[in-house]
Amino acid sequence: MENGKLKVAFICTHNSCRSQIAEALGKHFASDVFESFSAGTETKPQINQDAVRLMKEIYDIDMEKDQYSKLITELPEIDIVIKMGCNVICPFVPSKYEEDWGLDDPTGKSDEEFKKVIFKIEENVKELKKKIESEELAI
Repeated sequence: MENGKLKVAFICTHNSCRSQIAEALGKHFASDVFESFSAGTETKPQINQDAVRLMKEIYDIDMEKDQYSKLITELPEIDIVIKMGCNVICPFVPSKYEEDWGLDDPTGKSDEEFKKVIFKIEENVKELKKKIESEELAI
């Protein structure tokens, strides 16, 4: 564990929407406690544009500035794996702890559906930060 921070990977199939949102919100709300990464079993040429637009609108975060769709093989050694809810077999990434957030993919849905998922991810990221700070997770 460099710099004493845990490494958290947010995983979903294409690494273009939910996991990218989670990586961005992890960096935004919890970078003092953990490092955020995201990846998938497949990649997309660009991050979901609705996600990019809404994250800019809500949090003023430009996800395209330093994030891109990555494969799980590109991840460093990970302490905590968070699966977004793949509705298929989620890829396996070795870690000390794992959670599945079971989130529906909002791709192609209304801004309202997108915002529900974004706000749920924000809530989950803050909850994860609390669990790590309180040492509730045995890592």
